[in-house]
Amino acid sequence: MPSRRTFLATLLAARAGFPAASPVPGAVVDSAAALRFPLDFGAHQDARIEWWYLTGALEAEGRAWGFQITFFRAATAIAAAGSSRFAARQLLFAHGAVTDLAARRLRHDQRIARSGFGIAEAAVGETEIVLRDWRLSRRGNGDGASRYAARAVSASAGFAFDLELTATQPVLLQGRGGVSRKGPASAQTSYYYSEPQLAARGTIAIEGHSIAVSGRAWLDHEWSDSFLDPSAVGWDWIGMNLDDGGALTAFRLRRSDGSVLWSGGSHRPAGGPTRDFAEGEVVFTPLAAWTSPASSARYPVRWRVATPAGAFEVRALLDDQELDSRTSTGAIYWEGLSLFVDGAGRRVGRGYLEMTGYAGRLVL
Repeated sequence: MPSRRTFLATLLAARAGFPAASPVPGAVVDSAAALRFPLDFGAHQDARIEWWYLTGALEAEGRAWGFQITFFRAATAIAAAGSSRFAARQLLFAHGAVTDLAARRLRHDQRIARSGFGIAEAAVGETEIVLRDWRLSRRGNGDGASRYAARAVSASAGFAFDLELTATQPVLLQGRGGVSRKGPASAQTSYYYSEPQLAARGTIAIEGHSIAVSGRAWLDHEWSDSFLDPSAVGWDWIGMNLDDGGALTAFRLRRSDGSVLWSGGSHRPAGGPTRDFAEGEVVFTPLAAWTSPASSARYPVRWRVATPAGAFEVRALLDDQELDSRTSTGAIYWEGLSLFVDGAGRRVGRGYLEMTGYAGRLVL
């Protein structure tokens, strides 16, 4: 929902030097503004926080993997001050992970650096992000559709992937024309679009053993200056590539007592118009939980999700998909490859489930 997620955005902005409660000049979301492509594929350096979030399911030789790579860009409080080329005006963070279903293991790593000097950059006008040896870039096909390249190498975690991802559908504008509401206050919004049903192919390597893979992926791009409502402690979110070619997003923000602060999402059937879900139209009901031996957090790993497009179950394909990112963004959260099934238990899609705020409130 994030996003990629206003709550994590608050954390990143504060770590970049902003005060947590007061706004600063920047790209305030304007509900009357339309997104412009290809310009909005690139970075919005006047916005306080921004992220590109890519997940997917890959297959080869009867095996399956999930992968995730997310790049965060945060403008710092000194973005407009001084002229030194050494000033840390932008910070970049990245999370990467591979879920190896056959081995029942999640491998993950993280990166952080200030922008500049060719080490960390997020380009304006086109998706072109580099953070040391991790990269995400986009080029338009002849028909204007997106073609992404994603690369990550982690010697310490023992994984690598080098993927090409080609759009098979138009950009999906989340919310109302790309302006997505994230809370009860009118300012709690962000610019947000998705590229579901990306056709993925390339290679994945585990402990140096490389294999050619193919599959489907999902990309979110979101940016904002706004903060999450102070009563929220976390969220639950899904982005599902449906087997019939459709796409479904659903999320809810939670208070500390577990009650719902805000909910939303969207459904786009194959070849049809997008329906934006209004607040209150999405209901998450936990069905089964897993307790992390590392953090002691208890995560629902099986959900019933009721939406205007129908009622479904989300089933994690591996319980232990918890990521510890405390050395970069400061958070512990759960994010992993999951199955999407209908009321009769039949698979109707596959995608990613994300849950935050279960390992404790994300305190700055």
